[in-house]
Amino acid sequence: MGLGVRAMEGTPEKQPVRVTILSRPYTLLATGDPREVEAVAASVDQLMLSIAARAPNADSTRIAVLACLHLADRLRTLERDLSQLKDRVDRKSVEFAGMLEQAMAPGEERR
Repeated sequence: MGLGVRAMEGTPEKQPVRVTILSRPYTLLATGDPREVEAVAASVDQLMLSIAARAPNADSTRIAVLACLHLADRLRTLERDLSQLKDRVDRKSVEFAGMLEQAMAPGEERR
């Protein structure tokens, strides 16, 4: 999914997608499936409405900042988890490569 202001040469054509976030309509220019943009917008809307319900006196800017902080925290956690997973995969790959070398080594006795 790509969001942007205008299509550049050599990039896929962007089409307008209308969404509503925190009771405000927005028209976004997006490449790809508009349903993806709508789904992301619905998720952001839900998050912001949830924050607004817990902080009824907060203005829309404060709600947006709190939503951004929440999403940034989720992103950071996922990036950390992905990095740890990559490290595990790398360690296992080295381990399996060593086992494969041993299994394929000619003239060595197997136990």
